[in-house]
Amino acid sequence: MMKANEEKRESVIVRTNIVGILTNLILVIFKAIVGLISNSIAILLDAVNNLSDALSSIITVIATKLANREPDKKHPLGHGRIEYLSAMIVAGIIFYAGITSLIESIKKIINPVKAEYSNITLIILVISIIIKLLLGKYVKNIGEKFNSPSLVASGSDATFDAILSFSVLASAIIYLLTNISLEAYVGVLISIFIIKSGIEIFMEAVDEILGKRVDRKTIAEIKKTICSIENVYGAYDLVLNNYGPDKYIGSVHIEILDSMTAEEIDPLERHIVNTVLEKHNIYLAGITIYSMNTKNEEIIKIHSNILKTVMSNKEIVEFHAFYVDMKEKTIRFDIIIDYSVKNREEIYDKILNDVKKEYPEYIFNIKVDIDI
Repeated sequence: MMKANEEKRESVIVRTNIVGILTNLILVIFKAIVGLISNSIAILLDAVNNLSDALSSIITVIATKLANREPDKKHPLGHGRIEYLSAMIVAGIIFYAGITSLIESIKKIINPVKAEYSNITLIILVISIIIKLLLGKYVKNIGEKFNSPSLVASGSDATFDAILSFSVLASAIIYLLTNISLEAYVGVLISIFIIKSGIEIFMEAVDEILGKRVDRKTIAEIKKTICSIENVYGAYDLVLNNYGPDKYIGSVHIEILDSMTAEEIDPLERHIVNTVLEKHNIYLAGITIYSMNTKNEEIIKIHSNILKTVMSNKEIVEFHAFYVDMKEKTIRFDIIIDYSVKNREEIYDKILNDVKKEYPEYIFNIKVDIDI
């Protein structure tokens, strides 16, 4: 089922990109011809922008094909991150196109060349704007439906291209009405936005490779799924490692009763793995256990008191993994301190001192977890 979904996703992404490639190449041909005939730098740069879009789509198609290759001995977790590397290549192409366009536009400002617009020029610009708007909406919708960052970015870029083309059209109309040429300045404007687009795509790819935080809604939904399973009383420290769009491998801590045996825990863990994979398309490679005290009323009271003490500190995001060993006289629990807090060690020391005052006869083991 998972393989079938991946194949469908690949097929849709490739098909959508091919539509984008053909559309952009047609626009490149018409705009290049019109730009050369009218001697318009703005229209020529608009054609260059469309050409960079077509090249970007070609690279995306190749990367999607490579990213969906089967895992092998050298790459046991697959090749999904190729999509992020391809995004960086696309960003480089866009950035180069933007710099080149900016240089040419500045040259035209220094040494202006008279443009000659015709009705055909204006008609082609209007048609290209409409085509780009429709293409942008189509590509973005497909990208959102199949969780393809590259398609969503391409769709947004196409919509923005329509706005840039409109600025070219506006400068042409202004020239025809007033004989004031703004097209070289419009070329600078287009170039700046092309450069900006390249930088944004590059930084987004870098974020994904570095390990961007998974959105909290997704994390909350997965934890909710895990906690809905019988005999699971909490899900914490969910770590998801990204190996390409829609390809996550992760681990989680679950809280279960201290009375459960290995014979009962093993099928529970397998059930959790299968449920999360089926519902969220995420494979949990590791499940770690927190045991929950259930056999002693005094321990339950200790838990309640320490919980109040710890959570009275507004800097604490979460408290979990609480366990008391009355024989060894130890208490252990985990806390998560908000990332915005700078004096994290001070907060830790304060909590440790507070709980020691309440229960001086116990040795405390407090672990600070990462706010993932």
